[in-house]
Amino acid sequence: MSQNVSGFKGAVTGLSLTDVIQLKGHNKYTGAISVEFGDSKGVIYFVDGEIIHAEQGDKSGEPAIYAIIKWPGGTFTIHPEMTSSVCTIHYRTDYLLLEALRRLDEENAGTTANKSAAPSAPQRRTMSKIAARLQEINNVTYAVLLDKKGVPIQDSSIEAVALADKGLFLAKTGSSIGELTGLGEIKAAAVHTTNYDLLLYDSKQHYLSIAVKPDCNLDSVEAEIKSVFAQAK
Repeated sequence: MSQNVSGFKGAVTGLSLTDVIQLKGHNKYTGAISVEFGDSKGVIYFVDGEIIHAEQGDKSGEPAIYAIIKWPGGTFTIHPEMTSSVCTIHYRTDYLLLEALRRLDEENAGTTANKSAAPSAPQRRTMSKIAARLQEINNVTYAVLLDKKGVPIQDSSIEAVALADKGLFLAKTGSSIGELTGLGEIKAAAVHTTNYDLLLYDSKQHYLSIAVKPDCNLDSVEAEIKSVFAQAK
């Protein structure tokens, strides 16, 4: 692997990778940026200008972002056609970049983490308390609490709106099937897709729509979800 590479060359020459990320944020970009440095490759996914997911080797989420930004150079390519249904990053892009640069400065200085130098307040996307707690569960990629009209509660992100729409559709479809079959109202439902599993839970005033990674142990995830429900009572 070459060690004398300096700067990233891509569709926008003369800009660093962090410059490109910030530019895509300002432009409300939805798509992906693939990055290569020697034999290493990574992909960063955006929705409406915010980073929602990243992959680098066996890393994903924040560790992948920090690993990619540490590279001293390489090439990047813009992919507006590439999207991801997985959401592993819930901090705003400006915070991620500041944190990545802070870690890089500490490594270059040979120091240990200095918390006082970190951004004072992580800019986490706002969401309902129950949704935030559910996203701490392993294999849950995103969760949203929505009202009976399908409007997300305390979360205006594009991921929340999309997941709320899917949840409302599933709720209406389940209710129609329940009425046709005489089973009554459907209080919980699960749908398996290629990219993720969708879980829906119905309460008196709200729905909970939850995206789960495919090919995981869904019974185990549902058990943890029910545990969160029990704690919230």
